[in-house]
Amino acid sequence: MAAHKPENGGVFSWFIHSQVAGSVVLLSAAVLALILANTPLRDFYKTVAHLDLGFVIAGASYTLHLDHWVKDGLMAIFFFVVGLEIKRELVAGELSSFDKAILPVGAAVGGALVPALIYLSFNSSGPEARGWAVPMATDIAFALGVLAMFGKRVPIGLKVFLTALAIADDLLAVIVIALFYTAKIDFVGLIVAVAFMAAIFGANRFGVRPGWIYFVLAFGAWAGVLVSGVHATIAGVLVALLVPVTGRIEPSDFLERARTRLGALETSGLTKRSMIEDHDQLNAIDDLHEAAADLRPPGLTLEHALHPVQSFLVVPLFALFAAGVPLNLGAIGGGKGTIAFAIILGLVAGKLIGVTGASYLIVKSGRASLPAGVTWPQIVGASMLAGIGFTMSIFIAELGFIDEVMVNAAKIGILVASVTAGILGYLMLNRVLPKANADAT
Repeated sequence: MAAHKPENGGVFSWFIHSQVAGSVVLLSAAVLALILANTPLRDFYKTVAHLDLGFVIAGASYTLHLDHWVKDGLMAIFFFVVGLEIKRELVAGELSSFDKAILPVGAAVGGALVPALIYLSFNSSGPEARGWAVPMATDIAFALGVLAMFGKRVPIGLKVFLTALAIADDLLAVIVIALFYTAKIDFVGLIVAVAFMAAIFGANRFGVRPGWIYFVLAFGAWAGVLVSGVHATIAGVLVALLVPVTGRIEPSDFLERARTRLGALETSGLTKRSMIEDHDQLNAIDDLHEAAADLRPPGLTLEHALHPVQSFLVVPLFALFAAGVPLNLGAIGGGKGTIAFAIILGLVAGKLIGVTGASYLIVKSGRASLPAGVTWPQIVGASMLAGIGFTMSIFIAELGFIDEVMVNAAKIGILVASVTAGILGYLMLNRVLPKANADAT
C-alpha cells in the first residue's frame, strides 16, 4: 500500500506551527500555576479561582466561580476547535479514507485501551475507578511541540502519524466524556439543544450569511446541552461537526465570476478614488469578495480564526486554574497514591505499549504500511510522546473525581507522567532520527 505523503506546507504546516507555538504558552501557564499553588501566593491563587462571576435576570442571579466559567464555558471553544479538526481530518485529511485512517486510528485505540486497562488493574472498584479514562488522552500541542524541537530531522510522515493519532485520540476522548461522564440526562434540555443544532444545519443549507446568527444558535445549543446534564463542552464538538469544511460554490463557478468581474474592472478605469463613486465598480469588488468567501471552506476559516484564541487564551487559562496543585510526590505512594501511580504507568508505559503494539499488528496484517521515511524506532519515540496527557487528561480527571484529594493525586500523576513521557520521547527520537545535515554543508 502506498504511503500518503502530504505537501510540507499549506493547512498541515499551519496546523503544526500553531500547535507548537501554543505549547510554549501552555507550558508557561502550567508552570505559573504550580508556582502560585506552592508558594505563599496560594491563598491569593485560590481567591481568584473562586471569584464569583455571573449575571442577574428578573431578580434571579446566575453565578459560577471564575475557574468554572473557564472549564465549563471557555473550554467549549477548545472543544469546538477540536471538533473542527476532527471533521477536517474525516472529510479531507488523514482520516478521510479507510486506507489512510486505519494506522493512526488503530494506534489511537491501542493507545487508549492499554492505559485504561493498566489503570483499572490498580483501581478496579470504588470512586478511584472513575479515573480509568484519565491516562487515555494525548495532548497534541505538547506532543507536537517536542517533535518540533528536532526541526527538519523529523520525516513529514512521522508528523502526520502523530498528528492524526492525536486527533483520533481526541475523538475517542470526546466519545468517552459523552458516554461515561454524564451523570443523568434531562431530555428537555437535550431536545432544546437538538433544536438549535437543527437550526444551525438549516441555516447552513440555505446559505445564511450573518455570523451573529450562528453565534446565537451555537449559544442556544451550548445552553441546552448544559441543562441536559451532558457536559456542556460536548456542545462545542457537536456544533463544529455541523460546520461545512468545503466551499459553498464550485471552483469553476468562482473562476467564472472572478473572470467576469475582473474583466469588467480592467476596462472600467478603476482607481483608488473611482470606486468611491462608481457603484458598478464597487459592486464588482463586493461580488469578488463574496465569491472568495463562498469558495473558502467555513470550517477552515473558523479554525484559522479560533486557533489563536484556543491556543493563547482558552487552554492556557484552563492550565492556569487546573494545573495549580500542591506538589506532594509522596502522594504517589500508598492510599490515594494508587491513582497517581496508575496514571503514570498508564501514560508512560501504556501509551508506548498500546500505540506501538497496535501499529505493529496493523502493519504486519498487511492492512497498512509505515509512512514514507518512517522507521519502527521512530514510531516507538512517537508512542512515548503520546504519553503526554496534560490538557485532556486533567479535564477528564476533574470530571471523574469529586474528592479534592483524588483530583490532586490525579493531577500529580498527570504532571509526572507528561514530563517523563516527554523526556523519554525526546531522548528516543534524538537517538533514532536522522542527524542534522551538517555533513552536507
